[in-house]
Amino acid sequence: MSDRHHHEHDHHSPTGLRHRLGHLLTPHSHDTAGKVDSALESSARGMRALWVSLAVLGATALAQALVVVASGSVALLGDTVHNTADALTAVPLGIAFVLGRRAATRRFTYGYGRAEDLAGIVIVLTIAASAAFAGWTAVDRLLDPRPVQHIPAVAVAALAGFAGNEWVARYRIRVGRSIGSAALVADGLHARTDGFTSLAVLLGAGGAALGWQAADPVVGLAITAAITLVLRDAAREVFRRVLDAVDPALVDRAEQALRTVPGVQEVGELRMRWIGHRLRAEVALVVDGEVTVRQAHAIAVEAEHALLHAVPHLTAALVHADPAHTPGAADPHLPLAHHASA
Repeated sequence: MSDRHHHEHDHHSPTGLRHRLGHLLTPHSHDTAGKVDSALESSARGMRALWVSLAVLGATALAQALVVVASGSVALLGDTVHNTADALTAVPLGIAFVLGRRAATRRFTYGYGRAEDLAGIVIVLTIAASAAFAGWTAVDRLLDPRPVQHIPAVAVAALAGFAGNEWVARYRIRVGRSIGSAALVADGLHARTDGFTSLAVLLGAGGAALGWQAADPVVGLAITAAITLVLRDAAREVFRRVLDAVDPALVDRAEQALRTVPGVQEVGELRMRWIGHRLRAEVALVVDGEVTVRQAHAIAVEAEHALLHAVPHLTAALVHADPAHTPGAADPHLPLAHHASA
């Protein structure tokens, strides 16, 4: 019943007074322009995280590639390929953030935010491809052993890889969680695994220095296993988002907020979904059947307002008011009953 964002408050009621004080202490806006500005800012933060991490990982991968050419280390090659793939995932995710800024159209009525979920799938496939390549290269080197050259340089490159990836991982995960981007968080997890695989390369260099020729390809296989583990976590996060999964704690938080709204007798059906890194909600509330349309609408507006305050990343809520059941009265939804099983 309410999906509007320009709304008035009853400043004479206790609830209206609380809202007015809240606005004074924490200025904010729920109107369309304010929400668009907030959404654009979150996309801009995501873009900054992508380009900064792309520069850091690109420089790290380039330095490692030079050492790979000189040393012939298959473990470092696997780490370099993984770092390169991780850096390049910024491209589809950046495209998704740019698309997400576009306004909704009559064809794409919810906008283009779901492009971010498609980018998440591309990231998962990229992680899978890098795992396959690293595994294949390690097995090939086990079957055809070759000595590793310039072991100290390999060790230094491994440390550089760890430092670069761990910094990027923290940055991406922090920004991703802040703006609600599952794809950016998955990309951060990907970078964190790259950091640990770089440390594994360091172990391989140590083994090679001690004369264990198989150390390098064995570490390459360990890197493959580590990539597979992060693949599982990233795939779970991304595909949950694609299937419209939300954290149940957000649903609980929304229900608690709605029950505090004056005039709400019961919270009926509540649905929430992510569109990119923004949340939308749909909720049916039970109100007194004797109130006027204007009063029911006012309750719906207050309910939407409460949701916007209580649920992080929520940008819109469609609130429908149902009349409370009256004994002997017909079900107000009876005309829709034959559609329920369709």
